[in-house]
Amino acid sequence: MDKRFFFEKYGLSACDLEKYLGAALSAGGDYADLYFEYVTSTALSVDESMVKSASQGISAGCGVRVVTGDRTGYAYTDNLAPEKILYAARTAALIASGPAKTPVVSLKETQRPSLYPIADAASDAELSKKVELVFRADKAARAYDPRIKEVRASYADELRRILVIGSDGTFAEDIQPLSRLSVFVIAHDGEISAKGNSGGGGRHKFEMFLTEKTPEYFATEAARQAIIQLGAVSCPAGEMEVVLGPGWPGILLHEAIGHGLEADFNRKKTSAFSGLLGKRVASDKCTVVDNGTLSERRGSLNVDDEGNATNNTMLIEKGILKGYMADKLSARLMGLPNTGNGRRESYEHIPMPRMTNTYMLSGDDMPEDIIKSVKRGLYAVNFGGGQVDITNGKFVFSASEAFLIEDGKITAPVRDATLIGNGPDVLTRVSMVGNDLELDEGVGTCGKDGQSVPVGVGIPTLKIDRMTVGGTGSAA
Repeated sequence: MDKRFFFEKYGLSACDLEKYLGAALSAGGDYADLYFEYVTSTALSVDESMVKSASQGISAGCGVRVVTGDRTGYAYTDNLAPEKILYAARTAALIASGPAKTPVVSLKETQRPSLYPIADAASDAELSKKVELVFRADKAARAYDPRIKEVRASYADELRRILVIGSDGTFAEDIQPLSRLSVFVIAHDGEISAKGNSGGGGRHKFEMFLTEKTPEYFATEAARQAIIQLGAVSCPAGEMEVVLGPGWPGILLHEAIGHGLEADFNRKKTSAFSGLLGKRVASDKCTVVDNGTLSERRGSLNVDDEGNATNNTMLIEKGILKGYMADKLSARLMGLPNTGNGRRESYEHIPMPRMTNTYMLSGDDMPEDIIKSVKRGLYAVNFGGGQVDITNGKFVFSASEAFLIEDGKITAPVRDATLIGNGPDVLTRVSMVGNDLELDEGVGTCGKDGQSVPVGVGIPTLKIDRMTVGGTGSAA
């Protein structure tokens, strides 16, 4: 579908591409690339049972990067006229000017898999059907319980077409569908209020919202969370055993550990994991991967934003640090394999090492045995916001849904629970790993240096022997 889209729509030719790359390398440089992008998108939301916003748009442009040593020049244009691209190429060349001069290598098309369907992508569905989704979510959430007083439902999709051309011979095209449905609710019971949030999506056909992960599914989950929180008690504070539920709690792994395993932080020696390849950094129960090759997942890509095929990259194997997530620049400067983790938000942004789908593999323990092993602790099922310091791995995360564990049984829901710790330290305290790995529903968006990209996270049920829990209740 739309093979050679940019060549047909904008009249590009191989001669043009060679000319643009030549201009990019005109002031010297080790490497240059062109990133063409064309995105169509839809976004709409319902609040107070009315459509509050709806938009459709098109974005197109080209970014030009020139690399000299560890210096990068970058310029972009939203006008794909030849003279505008040439101007951007010469601008990037001057920013990164250096003594090196590398000839352009003959282009060779990257062989890519087909991880997501293009036919019947969510972006192709009629707008009326997308509006129907959010109204169904609104209705289902309100019907769950009369204490649900406010509902906001939103839907967004996009179809991103990219073309990446590099002076090293890179030639890669891809068409990347993406969609997401989200539901947020507020429940009230007298003076007490509580929130619930759910949603999901991925790189799949629109049909999934009609047959599997329906609006009613997400609306019911959001409402359930809010109603449970109405009866929550204050979370006790202090050190205790903590069990993380499967799926979305993997966001803690993503933030507290994943970013520290991105190659640029390690190249600059600002990560808590710098210089630790081959060393033990976690319990031998822990095996962590970054996998951009999972079918239809939100974080998956046929090729990354530098034109490389994505990989299933082993990061930590049975507690031993095995690798970092690298892009072209980090791989070259550090002598590492290029793992296909070069990502960018759009043509306006420079690529950098970023996660795709980052998760811990299943272990051998039964989830119910993990719960039974805890005398008194916390069971964290869902997370909200959090903060992490990449340099030392310290983090603070708020649990949006958590329960007490007393004498091996899950008991009262708690409010205002926060988990406080150090990523590398927490990994060493993992004593049990469940056999129930789950990935999140498809809602993750990761921020780094002002850029946001879609990602996936996941873990099985995990037991952490000791962790600091913040709360407003009596100390545990």
